[in-house]
Amino acid sequence: VHMMESGGDWVQAGGSLRLSCSVSGIEITLDPWGWYRQAPGSALEKVAIISIFHGASYASFAEGRFTISRDNSANTLYLDMKNLAVEDTATYFCNKGDWWSGPELSDWGQGTRVSVAA
Repeated sequence: VHMMESGGDWVQAGGSLRLSCSVSGIEITLDPWGWYRQAPGSALEKVAIISIFHGASYASFAEGRFTISRDNSANTLYLDMKNLAVEDTATYFCNKGDWWSGPELSDWGQGTRVSVAA
C-alpha cells in the first residue's frame, strides 16, 4: 500500500488549502481513512476520519474549518482546510483506520507540508 500526499503550501493565516492523498495498492472505498498531522517537535495527532458507518469525524481544532472527503473512483482522500491558523502548521499525512483504532498502516507516505504565516 502506498500513499502520496500533496497540496501543502505556504499560506497566510485565514487562507485555504486542499490536501490530497492518492492511495495505491488498496481500494479506499469500504474502509475508514483519515488525516493526521505532526508539527515540529510535537506528537502525531488525528485531524479527521471518514468512514461509511460513521461519516466524518473531526478533532476539535478542525471542526467547522476542515472538511474530509474522498473520491472512490480516483482512490483519493481529500482535506479541505479554511481559515487556517499558525497553529495548523504541520506535515499532514493520510492513513487507514477508524477514530478509535488509529492509523493501521505502518508505512506512511512522505506527507505534505502546510506552513501558515501570521
